[in-house]
Amino acid sequence: MEQYDVIVIGAGVIGCAAARYLSRMTNSILVLEKEEDVCSGTSKANSGIVHAGFDAEPGTLKAAMNAEGCKMMPQLSQTLGFQFRQNGSLVLCFDAAQMPELQKLYDRGIANGIPQLKILTGDEVRSMEPNVSGQVVAALYAPTAGIVCPFSMTVAFAENAAANGAEFAFLEAVQEICPQDGGFTVVTDKRTLKARAVVNAAGVYADVFHNMVSAEKIHITPRRGEYVLMDREVGDLVNCTVFQLPDKLGKGVLVTPTAHGNLLVGPNAQDLDDKDNTEITAAGMEDIKARALRSVPNVPYNKTITGFAGLRAHGDQGDFVLGEPKDCPSFFDAACIESPGLTSAPAIGAYLARQIADRLGLTERQDFQAEREGFTAIAKLPPEERAKRIAERPEYGNIVCRCENISEGEIMDAIRRSPGAKSLDGIKRRVRQGMGRCQAGFCTPKTMEILARELSVPMTAVTKNRPGSEMVRCDDETA
Repeated sequence: MEQYDVIVIGAGVIGCAAARYLSRMTNSILVLEKEEDVCSGTSKANSGIVHAGFDAEPGTLKAAMNAEGCKMMPQLSQTLGFQFRQNGSLVLCFDAAQMPELQKLYDRGIANGIPQLKILTGDEVRSMEPNVSGQVVAALYAPTAGIVCPFSMTVAFAENAAANGAEFAFLEAVQEICPQDGGFTVVTDKRTLKARAVVNAAGVYADVFHNMVSAEKIHITPRRGEYVLMDREVGDLVNCTVFQLPDKLGKGVLVTPTAHGNLLVGPNAQDLDDKDNTEITAAGMEDIKARALRSVPNVPYNKTITGFAGLRAHGDQGDFVLGEPKDCPSFFDAACIESPGLTSAPAIGAYLARQIADRLGLTERQDFQAEREGFTAIAKLPPEERAKRIAERPEYGNIVCRCENISEGEIMDAIRRSPGAKSLDGIKRRVRQGMGRCQAGFCTPKTMEILARELSVPMTAVTKNRPGSEMVRCDDETA
């Protein structure tokens, strides 16, 4: 029976961050993921916002992890080579009668230790963001807020963990966890494993695994949020991330640039029973479009390129659930991680790694590699460097995705790195092939050819994501 110091359940941003920080102390780590790749759940479908930290209630784990994660992000993005921009955020107030609510957010931010917060007048806001509504009377400005690419951040954590010895097993679902002999037996749909400690980073399913081992039950409600994504042509409509102050009409939706220069609007919020329902609805899309116009009246929806939805793991207790349950030592929860979970991910990973190191008696490895080189973006290189790379590897000169200027060489890199892409979505998340205006309408056939060649599989085995999403079918068994 295979044994590990730590088994991590879930290869989203939290699980991969935990694996990365754990790999500072041990290379005996296995990350189990029921989907075909990292970043296949909540981590792939969110706002991509690095929250400053003024929203969470002071004294909560949310507040602490948010503030710490935001502070970590600038340096971490350099160390691990993922896209991050500190663009700041604005919370808009449309009614002078609601100024006390804006002041409460400011006071909460100060209590959470958030620096540089400032309440601006409506005119000051419009001088910063000319496209913001003329009805804005004030706003809370947080310069330390930012935007990040959630895909590249998750992949960066995973690749750095793998470089330091962590193993990843995909399409392997955990079925049972049994405390045994001071550790755990973990039963999957493929094998039985043993671990000295378990990290429960299973997103909307984290309550299922927690409740297997603890009498202190928790409950997670899947909360769906829908989004509208617009072309990079209009990505400069706003510079800051623009929120609305909650009022009698609800919390409102945000308008923000993305780390790659698109424009994003959303989300709404709908509580569901189905932990896998990420469908978008016509009513939901129209709702968020209408509500965003309150903040920015000229959102160019005629430039929409796609819509998507993601699920947030909303816990009944209202705070993150982190660390060991009282009745199950060596089982470490990262449960009920909703917003600001993306921002909090590195802080949560480091926090859990410290606790696990103390529990297992692990110490810092001398051979830990802290840095990770990001993917080559051939179109963004200076002409001389680009020519040099193409001379070394001619595949970099063969552009496959015209919208995003992604080359065959970059697609090959996405497949060959560890853990590498095994599907079209896996390539998309790593190098943005298919993320542009045509939404993979032009580049899919060539990308499928590259996948089939690199993985040594027939075209009929190439999937969009998990098995069952094959892109072509051959009905003639003799073909």
